[in-house]
Amino acid sequence: MVIRDLCRVIRFHCDQIWECQEIRSGTSRKMEEEYESRRVRRWEELDTDILVRIFQKFSVFELTSGLAHVCRGWRAACCDPILWKTLDLSHMRSSFIKIPLEPYVYVERRSDEALTRILKLSMNLSGGNTRTLIFHFNLFLSDDQLTYTAERCPGLRRVVLPAWNRIKKTGICKAIRIWKDLESLTMPSIANPPYLLTEIAKNCKNFKELKIMGPFEIFFANTLITCLPNLKTLSLRCSAIKREALMKILDGLPDLEVLNISHSHLVEYSGWQPQQKVIVRELDKTIMEKASRLKRFLTCMEHKTCVMCQRTENDEGIVRWYKYEEGEWKVDEVSSLHL
Repeated sequence: MVIRDLCRVIRFHCDQIWECQEIRSGTSRKMEEEYESRRVRRWEELDTDILVRIFQKFSVFELTSGLAHVCRGWRAACCDPILWKTLDLSHMRSSFIKIPLEPYVYVERRSDEALTRILKLSMNLSGGNTRTLIFHFNLFLSDDQLTYTAERCPGLRRVVLPAWNRIKKTGICKAIRIWKDLESLTMPSIANPPYLLTEIAKNCKNFKELKIMGPFEIFFANTLITCLPNLKTLSLRCSAIKREALMKILDGLPDLEVLNISHSHLVEYSGWQPQQKVIVRELDKTIMEKASRLKRFLTCMEHKTCVMCQRTENDEGIVRWYKYEEGEWKVDEVSSLHL
């Protein structure tokens, strides 16, 4: 959206705000004159509080690329903390091609540069006031981009991380050490969870909520029990969950209150043929009894009729979100995790 269009939209919202404040609610000549006297003749005369209210209607891309560059008054309004409480980059995806070697993706340079630019502009305007940071699941963030963001948003309480491909152990651990107020994390599955969960346990004393988007194995369950025994909320929706791993967290997380396994399927292996994977179609009595202590146990095992259950099973517990409706990956039955 060009500056001219933004100004036209702002003028419209400005008139609406005056009307909402009932400036023209009276029928007297005096009321009409008061309204006319308060109408903005020049942009620099517009009250900052009104600008901030209007700017809340715009995206981060419009704030950083257009509005903040109009004049000093608009830039000052764009720096208001209320606009940056949540930095939502969930509509920004990387342009990439798959490659056979690590990190298995090659991100187009212009796509990388666009992300870096948005991050730098956002960090400059936000002044470290962001509390929730959301990345698209299929955004390929580099270590440098992640640590740059962490250093300038030290007070984050909730983070939704993208794919791991380009993020290394040193990068994510450095970020976690900075985010000491972190309470909630949404992340892809990870092959070696101890290094990440250990850092969370050491540095994030208020951590209580975790969402894992990918397979959930016994090793992950054991690490979770060891590192985060006080976890309150756990979402494993749309995942392949080892049955034994589910049993372990139901026994080993005494403070767990909410567990979401909606659209997931349980996996176990037959005793006489260890490599033979079996998908469990129904939750047995033992699982239901153990889960009865929870405040909320969210499930959906309707594999024959539920579209998401079928997708999870077809994708073998690693849902290929790019194949489905845009934004479907944001959904969660737990309201505090829903985007």
